[in-house]
Formats: sequence, C-alpha cells, structure tokens
Amino acid sequence: MTSPKKKTHGNTRTDRILTWPQYLLPQHALSVLMHRLTQSKRPWLKKRLIETVIRRYQVDMSEAAEPDPARYESFNAFFTRALKTGCRPLAGGDETLVSPVDGAISQLGPIAGNQIFQAKGHYYSLSELLGGADLSAPFENGQFATIYLSPRDYHRIHMPISGTLQRMRYLPGDLFSVNPRTARTVAGLFARNERLVCLFETAWGPMAVILVGAIFVGSMETVWAGQITPPYTSDKQDRIYDNSSVKIERGDEMGRFNMGSTVILLLPPAVAALKADWQAEDVIKLGEALS
Repeated sequence: MTSPKKKTHGNTRTDRILTWPQYLLPQHALSVLMHRLTQSKRPWLKKRLIETVIRRYQVDMSEAAEPDPARYESFNAFFTRALKTGCRPLAGGDETLVSPVDGAISQLGPIAGNQIFQAKGHYYSLSELLGGADLSAPFENGQFATIYLSPRDYHRIHMPISGTLQRMRYLPGDLFSVNPRTARTVAGLFARNERLVCLFETAWGPMAVILVGAIFVGSMETVWAGQITPPYTSDKQDRIYDNSSVKIERGDEMGRFNMGSTVILLLPPAVAALKADWQAEDVIKLGEALS
C-alpha cells in the first residue's frame, strides 16, 4: 500500500549552506575510516554504534532474523542484517516488477530522451550515469526509479524481476551524501558519485540496477563478485559476463550496502508504465509492486 504523501521541499538557501561543507571533506578517507569502525568486533564499540543507530533512527528489530542487537559480532553485521523469512512478501506474479529495497522514493517516471530527473532544477544524462554512451541507448525514453535508503532501512538489495547478469561496471567518483537535501542541491549528484552499474537481461528486456555510493557508505558488494569497495580506485572497471551463469530470481538478494545510500533502476521504453500512485518521498518496502 502506498504511504501518505509528504510535502516536497524546494532547493533553498539553507539546503545550500548545509551541503557546502561536503565539498571540503576528505570523503574517501572518511568512508575508509567508517568501514574500519563498522567492522570492529570490540564489544564496547560495536555496542555503542548499534545502540546509537537503533535509538536515533527507530530501527524496528522485530523484523530482523536476529532481533537481539547484542548477538551481532560487529556493527556491519547488524547493519546488513537479514530479515525474518516471509517479512517482505513479493507482490503480484513473476512478471510484476517489485521494489528492490526498503527506502523512500527520490524520483521515478519516464526518462526524457537521455535525461533523468534528479530533483527540482536538476537533471543528469544516462550516458553520464552509466559511464558512457555505449550503455545508454537501450534505456533512452525508458523509465527509472531512484530509491534512497536511510540508516534505518534494511540494506540488502534484491532483484526486482528475474534476470541474467550481462555486465558490471564500476565507476569511481565523489562520495557526497545522497540524502534528499543533497539531491536538491548538488547538480548531477547520482552521475557524480561513485557507483556500480549492474546490467541484466530480463523478460522485460535490458534492466540496470545501479548502486550509488555515498559518504560513510563503507562498502558495496554483490553476491557474485563479493566486496567491490573499498579499496577505491581512480579507474573505470568493466566485467563482461558472456554466457553468464549468474541468474538471479525475482526477490533474491543481489547485493548490499554498509550504511545508507541509493539504488537507481533503469528500464527500456517498451515496458509497462510504473504505477502512477507512487510519488517522490513515498516510503516503499522491498517486494511492493512498482508496475
């Protein structure tokens, strides 16, 4: 069920003032430090981190496969926790596209030629997002959904529809926050930040699931390649999966984040329109129908 609508705020002077310090921060160094902290098994440290996040973000531990915070060996183990079996049922049948994550919709809808809407006053291009025009053509005039994961959300990413992996491209970049304020303020944010582009062939045609890095996102990983970051590199990296045996069913896990970030879903123009009742800032859960 679609959540109640929230008021969408514009790009304000306050947004710009609060975002400006991010340009000065050592983004990658801070993210490496966060990764080390979240991997620590020191009882006092992981206890403090876990309790702070649960309290500040009102994390619902009743949904977790392991509801006792004290039983997690590290903060990262808590943050990437599994859910109870059956906690996120998949809507519809096998051809129904579902949300790949828990989060809040940043934006969704049609792709205008090569342009994707980011937030009021900001667009960015498919070719910038995907790291070159070689990957963008199948998605021109298609559809997209951008979903933001906050620290309170479940941080594993699942397949929105069954697919076979064709390609994975790592694109280095900045690590700005991806929260709504920064999205309203930093031009081309999602094509500017570090990201991992995963291309699948599906019954709907090509589909891209893009993991966008952010400051304090200590790591990104996939089920087929393991940890992608850290380490951070300055070079674009491509992996081609010819005759791929990496086939992932709708609803199965495909990757995960440590700390909050964003997932962008790209679809070709020939598929059915995404549900019109989803709007920017709506809360969505893994497995809810997008189509």
